[in-house]
Amino acid sequence: MEEEQVQSPGRLVLRNFLHNPLGMTGLIVFILIFAFVMIAPRFIVLDLSFQDNTQANVPPTMKLMEIPKELKGHVADIAPGTTFAVGVSDTGKVYTWGYTRITDTINLADIPEEVQQAKIVKVATGYDHIVALDENGGVYVWGNERLGQARLPQEIKGAMRKNENLKIKQIEAGYQFSAAVTEDGQLYLWGNSNMADLNLRREYEGQIEKVALTTYSYIALLKDGSVVYGGLQKNAFSDVPESAASGIVDISSTGSTVAAVDAEGNITVWGNMINGENEVPAMDSKPVKIYGGLNHYTALLENGDVITWGSETHDVCDVPASVHSKNIENIFSGFYQNYALTDEGEVETWGLRGYLFGTDDLGRDLLNRIANGGRVTMTVGAIAVIISLIIGIILGGVAGYFGGWIDMLIMRVAEVVGGLPFLPFAMILSAIIGTRISVEQRMYLIMIVLGVLSWPGTCRLIRAQILSQREQEFVIAAKAMGVKEGAIVFRHILPNVLSMILVTATLDFATCMLTESTLSYLGFGISAPTPTWGNMLTSANNSVVIQQFWWRWVFPATVFGICTVCINLVGDALRSAFDPKSMER
Repeated sequence: MEEEQVQSPGRLVLRNFLHNPLGMTGLIVFILIFAFVMIAPRFIVLDLSFQDNTQANVPPTMKLMEIPKELKGHVADIAPGTTFAVGVSDTGKVYTWGYTRITDTINLADIPEEVQQAKIVKVATGYDHIVALDENGGVYVWGNERLGQARLPQEIKGAMRKNENLKIKQIEAGYQFSAAVTEDGQLYLWGNSNMADLNLRREYEGQIEKVALTTYSYIALLKDGSVVYGGLQKNAFSDVPESAASGIVDISSTGSTVAAVDAEGNITVWGNMINGENEVPAMDSKPVKIYGGLNHYTALLENGDVITWGSETHDVCDVPASVHSKNIENIFSGFYQNYALTDEGEVETWGLRGYLFGTDDLGRDLLNRIANGGRVTMTVGAIAVIISLIIGIILGGVAGYFGGWIDMLIMRVAEVVGGLPFLPFAMILSAIIGTRISVEQRMYLIMIVLGVLSWPGTCRLIRAQILSQREQEFVIAAKAMGVKEGAIVFRHILPNVLSMILVTATLDFATCMLTESTLSYLGFGISAPTPTWGNMLTSANNSVVIQQFWWRWVFPATVFGICTVCINLVGDALRSAFDPKSMER
């Protein structure tokens, strides 16, 4: 029989571990999760101040801009909304796509029967409702109607009853209010007048050429090329700049600004410019049309190029290269979506396509928060384990090697610390400190408290191992050679118990992560808006979220659960790999 080759202990342990399928699976999955939460935040930037009620509780989807196949090649008009869009074909049929549910009972995809039977020519979207115009001048509204969104002016309702055509050429929808402009310059406004100034000065009646709606107001372009604010309430848009006082050919708006283009191609922007709306880029050609989203502008140039600027959120300013290579006839821009219609009837899109893990109640991307929250949770767990190991190894090594009164003292201290109830202690400490420290300081405090209160178990384990090792021949030989006692403990004995240290550290890592998340879940750990896996689950701790917004707790809980299980699998595999009995035949 061939003699079996002698292997080093390290190689034997590695081989034993590699032949453990559960341990290897756990290690691979954990490495992938760890790499994701450490690398992804460098590319998925977390803005702690970000919140957007227009994107609240959107389910996981990447199809917010997926146009129905029946509409492709037959687009007459498109109106992008918050998380949805509505389009009209050249035959007058209306289509909706994206996430169209507004409330539990209101779904914008439920198009009214009278709209389906009419031949629609124009559509407009607000935050929570849709306005449509048919070929006979009839106006239809569906969606949220609770605050007067469907309360049409008497002139429009009277004309519809008499089958008269007011010759409406433009319809617009905003936040709980809408507008319509006729060919003879009349402007009709309706909706929630408590939120928006829906007045029109008499001197502007019959002079309106176009209207642009902001979140709570509107601006009008007159037939003589001047831009005016037609309302009665003074606001950020009422003081029109001199550069927009005459010679204007087009206007548009975002949620908080207004833009005007004059005959020379100069663009003037005013209002609350907090997203870079006034940072108009240099253009190779004169802009002829301008379109506005929620926080960005898109301009169609005379040479057919498309330029965007403003907020970069959801890639709304990332115009595809395919757009520049085609002849663009029209652009439909709104909120976070852009659609460009070519002369061949094709539609190019860019902007918000969806959320892989959905959003929370403040409109924040869950994938972003899971990645950044995982980095915080793992960092806290790792630092706490390192602190615990340093204290446990030093005290356990000293107690086990020297024994006597030193051993007695250290073990009594370990019993006292181990007897402290961690969660109540951490809660009391958090209540005492309160909001007197920052979130970052609270994170450091949790690391230290976790490490300082978690060392007794490691200390006892190291002490027991050293007690069994200190009487071995190699220790006696080291003493005979005059090696210092500190070097004997930490350079000769400790490497022989390294296997137990690795196993303990691995299992304690998972325990510290769970403890930190437990504190955050109970509201005594790292508080929002700084994300951790624990406080993400806290925000989902109510029956409404659990039943209706499942993605808000399923994804954080799944990632956290998988990560913890994988760490435990690795720890068990290491324990088996270091155990000589596991190699018995």
